Amino acid sequence: MYVCLCRGITERQLKAAVAEGNTEFRDLKQELGVGAQCGKCIPVALAILAEENAKTHLYYEVA
Repeated sequence: MYVCLCRGITERQLKAAVAEGNTEFRDLKQELGVGAQCGKCIPVALAILAEENAKTHLYYEVA
């Protein structure tokens, strides 16, 4: 699915960039250019970023 139509960035590209270590939105913006033009893709890109980060970061609850 295309996330950013202005730059032609797909969901797959975003997920791959996160897997490569781009775990902050500013990293994705710098690496891919997502959100750099009209900005309509930012909410979807942030949701994908949060979803991918949740998969890779394990949090432990202290009892």
